[in-house]
Amino acid sequence: MAHRQHRYAVRLSWTGNLGTGTSAYKAYSRDHELSAGTKPAIPATSDPAFRGDPARWNPEEMLVGALSSCHQLWYLHLCSVAGIVVTAYSDDAEGVMEEEADGAGQFTTVVLRPRVTLAQGSDAGKALALHHDAAQKCFIARSVNFPVRHEPAVEVEG
Repeated sequence: MAHRQHRYAVRLSWTGNLGTGTSAYKAYSRDHELSAGTKPAIPATSDPAFRGDPARWNPEEMLVGALSSCHQLWYLHLCSVAGIVVTAYSDDAEGVMEEEADGAGQFTTVVLRPRVTLAQGSDAGKALALHHDAAQKCFIARSVNFPVRHEPAVEVEG
C-alpha cells in the first residue's frame, strides 16, 4: 500500500503585546491563540513557571493531552474491531519535563493511566492487551523521542 501524507495547518496568533512588544522580559504576555479552520480557538500561553497564565493551556499540557487523546482514539478503534464494548474511558496522564541550567529542556517521560469500563461479557484480558497495540499505532507516541508508558486498568460492568 502506498504511503499517504496528512497535513495539519494550525495558525498561532500572539495576543500578548501589552503596548511595548518584547521591549523587556516582563513587558509582554505569553498569551496566544491557536486556531485551525473554523474550529474554536485554543487560548494558550507558557507554563506559569515561565510567566504564563494558569487559566490557559500551555504547550507542555497540549503535548501530554495529544498523547492521551491519540492513545484513546486508537484504543477505542481496536476495541470496536475486536468486539470489545467500552462504556467509559478516562485517563489521568502525566508528563515529566526536565529543565536544564540554561533554560533548555525536554520531556523525559509521559505516563498514561487509562481507566476503562467494559460492558458485561467483554474480554478484560484482551481489552488490557489492546493498550499495547494502541501504543504501537499512536501517531503522536511514535513521533516523540522519550518513553510513553502505560498503566491501564480495565473493569467489567456487573
